[in-house]
Amino acid sequence: MIKTVDYTQIARELLSRAPSSANFNHLRKRLRRQAGETISRFGMMRADGAPQRWLVCLSGGKDSYALLAILLDLKMSGELPVDLLACNLDQKQPGFPAHILPDWLSGIGMPYRIETRDTYSIVTDKVPEGKTYCSLCSRLRRGILYRVAREQGCSAVVLGHHREDALATFMMNMTYGGRLASMPAKLLNDEGDVTVLRPLIETAEADLAKLSAALNCPIIPCNLCGSQDGLQRQAMAKKLNAWDMTAPGTKSNMLRALGHIRPSHLHDDALFDFKSLTPQGDDKNVP
Repeated sequence: MIKTVDYTQIARELLSRAPSSANFNHLRKRLRRQAGETISRFGMMRADGAPQRWLVCLSGGKDSYALLAILLDLKMSGELPVDLLACNLDQKQPGFPAHILPDWLSGIGMPYRIETRDTYSIVTDKVPEGKTYCSLCSRLRRGILYRVAREQGCSAVVLGHHREDALATFMMNMTYGGRLASMPAKLLNDEGDVTVLRPLIETAEADLAKLSAALNCPIIPCNLCGSQDGLQRQAMAKKLNAWDMTAPGTKSNMLRALGHIRPSHLHDDALFDFKSLTPQGDDKNVP
């Protein structure tokens, strides 16, 4: 039986650590509104109103702290009728400070589970020197999180990916993978029993950084593994920032483009039936 949790008290405890300024209140309301709209737009909550429990994944980075804070804020305002369970997967990366998240979560009274699996050793053993870790690491991590979600009665694994993550993934897929693909806001796993949700996928990274800083969250470095793929992603993020500085609004327009696709103006004949396109009209006018 799932224990009743006072999420309002948890949210108040967390938000009490922030400054009581107009700027923070505006930021908080904007982020809550954006996440709420994304949750609604992509149907992340069950339409039948059945009880739900989400596994909220925390890495210790600014984005995952902001994710939990925003979800708690939505719950306190009555906009998110789901139970939340925080989860950190300790992959035994060298230098990972394993005490930080349990201490912080206990300090705000948030229910959590710490799952310890030495995937770091597996990845470094299996991946040849000079190759990127991220693909294998991601598969191992995702499989573990799906299992934990099932064990905890959670229907969804919730991740803190944001706008810049989506755009960098899109650009990397196009540049290095030769395909048009990004991070979906909602994804169903192969078994069909757990969804992956990204409520912040339309939210700017800079805003999440401001929120986690205002809440004085203890940030854990995200580059402990030194992955080459991570370095490529950082380089792509710098390019995106440079474009946005040169032409303000570029990143917002790129994000909008991911949701306004015209298959007839691309080159995927599996997505659009180009062969059936024939001129219409009177045959006698055709020479």
